[in-house]
Amino acid sequence: MNYSGVREVEVVVIGAGQAGLAAGFHLRRAGYVPDRDVVVFDHSPRPGGAWQFRWPTLTYGKVHGMHALPGMELTGADPGRPSAEVIGGYFDAYERTFGLRVHRPVSVLAVREGAGGRLLVETSEGGYAARALINATGTWDRPFWPRFPGQETFAGRQLHSSRYPGPESFRGARVVVVGGGTSAVQQLMELAPFAAATTWVTRRPPVFRAGPFDEEQGRAAVALVEERVRAGLPPRSVVSVTGLPMTEAVRRARESGVLARLPLFDRITPTGVAWADGRTVEADTILYGTGFRAAIDHLAPLRLREPGGGIRMAGTRALRDPRVHLVGYGPSASTIGASRAGRAAVRDIRRLLTQDARPGGAAGHLGDANGLTVAADPDPATDPIGSLAS
Repeated sequence: MNYSGVREVEVVVIGAGQAGLAAGFHLRRAGYVPDRDVVVFDHSPRPGGAWQFRWPTLTYGKVHGMHALPGMELTGADPGRPSAEVIGGYFDAYERTFGLRVHRPVSVLAVREGAGGRLLVETSEGGYAARALINATGTWDRPFWPRFPGQETFAGRQLHSSRYPGPESFRGARVVVVGGGTSAVQQLMELAPFAAATTWVTRRPPVFRAGPFDEEQGRAAVALVEERVRAGLPPRSVVSVTGLPMTEAVRRARESGVLARLPLFDRITPTGVAWADGRTVEADTILYGTGFRAAIDHLAPLRLREPGGGIRMAGTRALRDPRVHLVGYGPSASTIGASRAGRAAVRDIRRLLTQDARPGGAAGHLGDANGLTVAADPDPATDPIGSLAS
């Protein structure tokens, strides 16, 4: 294909993680042919979404779980294998099975208003003019680094949890772990046996959740995230309102003192951290498990943000532009939520595009394409949250 000029397609999908692949599946199932009617971009070097970058000691058995992509289960995975390998392989098989033809590595530079009512998607591969857009870029590319007075004076190592290299690199070090999310807790528990000393600090007291997470609790958690999105505020992660699961490993870490939390320090010194009351802790490394922000800067030319900094949504649709859908954003930022959001976005886009004319060849169920039969939608799970990516 010649990508030097602007190509016209029906739908562009940005991102090939859980949400993007689910959207690609439902687009294909609705009759949109990959590389003709729809194109999926991913700037990562290989399949796997953000999972491919997880630290090597995060085995599949340690993750919260992986809700299956639509039409293809993940079965028989070795819990002792790195999650990056297990889920990367699963995503790779999924892309090939359903012929999604993901373009990678391709960076989307900007999305802006194009000619004839289309969106102009500017990429490292060239320009695309689309009638609709599904943004599934997640958060991995925007790790959040908090700022503290004196941060630039620290003589030791500072790194974000997204670049956590494994516990061995902390052997003999005094480590301060900042953050109350899942990654911070998992990494702290893992590195503690290797470190000379650990200190855990969080902005708010952590909330640990004991027992099963039922449907009612899940809906309540999603509703809290949706409130912020409806108000035009930047979304918080779903896990921020569900609490931390009280696993046996977490229970042991609390009993041993590893998860003895201190309030957030006030400043960083050349040799550690300090509080306003005069307390200090010496440190060789500060590890920021402080989460991520939505990677949506490429959408800035469309002016979708509200004064509060977020994008107001109706379902997955941006209220300021009905051609734009965000999946894996806000309340759909979980593995099951992202899959459901992909289906909802495609349903809405199909209605939008059929107002004037159906796309060429888009006529109902795809049937048996490339020698495969596309499965029907799986039954929705009863848990509206499902497994949460840390």
